[in-house]
Amino acid sequence: MTADCLKLTVYFGERDRLDGHLVSDVLLDLYQRHGLRAAILVRGVEGFGIKHRLHTQRLLTLSEDMPLVTVAVDTRERIEAVLPDVQAVLCGGLVTLERARLVTDIDGAAPLPVERHDATKLTLTLGRQERVRGRPAHLWAVDVLRRHGVAGATVVVGVDGIVHGARRRARFFSANADVPLMVISVGAGSAIAAALAELGASLERPLLALERVRVCKRDGIVVGAPSHLPETDRSGLGVWQKLMVYAGEQARAGRHPLYIELIHRLRLEGAAGATAVRGTWGYSGDHAPHGDRLFAVRRRVPVIVSVVDRPEAARRWWGVIDALTTEAGLVTSEMVPAFRAVGPGLASGGLRLARLDL
Repeated sequence: MTADCLKLTVYFGERDRLDGHLVSDVLLDLYQRHGLRAAILVRGVEGFGIKHRLHTQRLLTLSEDMPLVTVAVDTRERIEAVLPDVQAVLCGGLVTLERARLVTDIDGAAPLPVERHDATKLTLTLGRQERVRGRPAHLWAVDVLRRHGVAGATVVVGVDGIVHGARRRARFFSANADVPLMVISVGAGSAIAAALAELGASLERPLLALERVRVCKRDGIVVGAPSHLPETDRSGLGVWQKLMVYAGEQARAGRHPLYIELIHRLRLEGAAGATAVRGTWGYSGDHAPHGDRLFAVRRRVPVIVSVVDRPEAARRWWGVIDALTTEAGLVTSEMVPAFRAVGPGLASGGLRLARLDL
């Protein structure tokens, strides 16, 4: 079964509170109360927001308020029903909405329409304990995606979340086997379609979202520049653009890790915000899957950097990203039809969905 859906993403701070309660808990409580099918809460490792204050786990004094990201996926009706409560909760941060297709039955599913340089993003939500043929399901899924030629895949583990409407959260002194994770992959529509067929043959309760994106760079090679989007649609609603960089934590830009240099340069150049999230397993380009391993001397985990801004500004950030990803990284671009940023004494954007005929 497939259905039109929305992906709701909220970026905020780890220490943000509402009436004495952590905003992260309040948001997941809202998602549970509204019966959303899939949601995940992820802790970032580096980033900054509209106030341009850097948050990083590398420095103790800057690691006490790390970026948090929630991603929730469900039908348009359910996501739009929860939006007023989300806006009431958020005193500072960013909310985005993106169109997608929700897949709960692989039979008959098809990738989104593709054009030249365009691709499909496939996000698979799983419980950490799920297994396929005796292996963890997320490791098996990454192998399937790579075997079918999908350009990249990253496993991101949550600290709280919802799978098929059931709440699962991490706790101290627990194996946290039920906490959800997401496998985020990007590839040509034909490769995603082939992978979907194999995924569907082995997953008992698939929960996937399909989105249309554009691959801009792969392992330092430019495939196509981001789409040139207008600032508004025909009705005057604002349009935004998201750029994402998928690379290994060991990838470098000069003397520094690529993801750290990306955050530094974007902040220096005046971007409205950027967030880096560390995965636990994955690959990009032609590299073999890699990530956390027991007894490994060096970590080789994937990292995803995201930046969302107006199309005119995004074209500037593409120049920054292009200059830094000369040797590594999978870079994608996508249209964001709704964006709302709030902070002390400021607010911009709105959550009515813009529409472009792309």
